[in-house]
Amino acid sequence: MRTEREEFLVLLSKNIFTATGEKPLDGFLVVKGNRIFAIGPRSESEVWVQKARHVIDLGRRVVTPGFVDNHTFFTGYVLRSIGIDFTGIRSDVEGIAAIQKYRENRPADKPVFGHCWEPADFQYSGEDLLSKEFPDLPVVIFTFDRDTCWMNQAARDQYGFTPEECYAEKIYRMMPEYLNEEGIEQKYLDYIQMLNERGVTAIKEMSFDTYYGFTDVMERLEKEDRLNMRVAFMSQPVGEGINLAHGEAMREKFKGDFVRFEGFNRMTDRGIARFLGELIEPYASKPETTCLVPVEWELIEKETLEADRHGFRYSLHCQGDGAVRHTVDLYEKCEKVNGRLKNRHAITDLEYSNPADLERMGRLGVIAEVYPQIQSLDKKQDILDMIATQLGGDRGKNYWNRRKMWDSGVCVTCGTDLPLLIPDIPESIYCAVGGYFKDGESFNRQNMLTVQEILTAWTINGQYNCYNEDRLGTLEVGKLADIAVLDADVFHTPVEKIRDAKVCLTISDGRIVHNTLR
Repeated sequence: MRTEREEFLVLLSKNIFTATGEKPLDGFLVVKGNRIFAIGPRSESEVWVQKARHVIDLGRRVVTPGFVDNHTFFTGYVLRSIGIDFTGIRSDVEGIAAIQKYRENRPADKPVFGHCWEPADFQYSGEDLLSKEFPDLPVVIFTFDRDTCWMNQAARDQYGFTPEECYAEKIYRMMPEYLNEEGIEQKYLDYIQMLNERGVTAIKEMSFDTYYGFTDVMERLEKEDRLNMRVAFMSQPVGEGINLAHGEAMREKFKGDFVRFEGFNRMTDRGIARFLGELIEPYASKPETTCLVPVEWELIEKETLEADRHGFRYSLHCQGDGAVRHTVDLYEKCEKVNGRLKNRHAITDLEYSNPADLERMGRLGVIAEVYPQIQSLDKKQDILDMIATQLGGDRGKNYWNRRKMWDSGVCVTCGTDLPLLIPDIPESIYCAVGGYFKDGESFNRQNMLTVQEILTAWTINGQYNCYNEDRLGTLEVGKLADIAVLDADVFHTPVEKIRDAKVCLTISDGRIVHNTLR
C-alpha cells in the first residue's frame, strides 16, 4: 500500500545534492504533494519550517534525487524466492519428500520450481531419483545465485536447458510458467520495496520477448496506484527476433506516469575471461582469436536499424573493445539530428573499450550504462592475472575507463545487471570512485569518476536514459519529488570508508516509502 503524503514536508541538510552541476547546498527542500515546492539556502528555511507539518533535520546526511538503476531483470531476481525453499535440504531423498509435501496444495500438473538449493552439501542416493519420482512433471530447483540447478529429465525436455547452462537467455521457456505463478504480483511489489530501501525510485527493466503476460500485472499495479517505482522496460529478443508489433502495442498500452515501454535490448559478445569478448586485437593467449564465438552482427544490425526506423531504442551489451567499436559503427548508421542520435541508443557494460571509440560515442550521443559496483565481485589480483593472460602488455589501462567516457561527453549512467548485483550506491562510490575491489585493493584510479560525477550518473543521467529528465532527476522547484538520503557525508568522507553507508530515507512521488531515521 502506498502511504499518504505530508502537507509541506521540509528536509534540512548541510549536503543537498541537486544534480544540476552545483556544489552541495547547505539548505532546505520543501515537498508539497508530489512536487518539489521550494529549495534554498538554510538562511531562508525558517518560514517553511514554521508552516510545515513535518520537518526532518538530516544534519550532514546527503540528500539527492532518487537513484535510477538502468539495467535490471526481475525475471532473474525472483528466482531467489520462487516456489519451494530448499534451504537446509541435504539429500535427494529429503528433496523428494519436500517436493511431494509442497505439491499437496497445488494442481497435479503444475511444474515445481524452487530456490536456495545447496549442491555442495547435497547427497545423492546413486540414481536420478528426481526423474524417477517425477517422470512427466518438470521440476527445477535453483541455487540462490542461479548459477546451476537440480532438475529432472522432464524439465530438460520441456525447457531446453541444463544445469550447466541455466542463465537467463537459456531459461526463457520457463518464464511463462513462473511469471504466472500465484503470488508473483506480491513478489514484484517486494522487489520494488527492496529497491526503494536502497534509494532507487526508477529502473530500466529488461523483459524477454513479450514478457509472457507479465505486462498485465504491471498495468494493473499502475492503475491501482500501487507502484513506488518508475519502470521503463525494454524487450530482449531470445525466443524470437525483434517484435516490433509488440513494441507498438506496449507503447500504446503504457502512457502513464509510472510504466513506459522504451525499446529493445540484446547481448553482443560475452566475457573476456572465456575468450567470448570480441576484441580489436587478438587475445594474448590465443593469438589467432578475437572472439571464440562469432557475434551475430548481421542480425543485430538488421534489428537495430528496424528499431531505429520505428522510433525505438536498441541498447546493446558489449564487453570487449571490438564489440564496442562494432556497435558504434552500427549506431553511426542510425538516424541523427545535428550529428547526434535521434533515438537514445545505449551500450551496456563496456568492460574494456578503446578511447577513440569513447570519443565517437560522445560525439554521437550514445549513452553508456556502466556497472559501477562490478569490482566488488572480485579480488584485484584475480582480475590482473586475467588481464595479463588474456590481453597482455599495457592493454589493461583501458579497463573500466569511465573517466574517458565522461571527459568525452558521454552520458554515463549506472546499472547493476540485477540480480548480478543489487544496487548499493555507497558501494558504487567505493568501487567507481576509489577503484576498489572486494579485498580493498585499488586499480586504475586514473579511470575513475568523482563522487559528484557518480551521483550525477545515478540521478539526472539515469533519468535522461529513461526520457524522464524534464520531470525527474534533479532537485528543482516543480520537479516530481523522488528523493533519496544517504546516512553519511559522502562528499567529505574518505572513499575507503564510504562502503558501509546506507540509504536512510526514500521518497517516491512525494511519499515516504523507506525510513530508518531515528
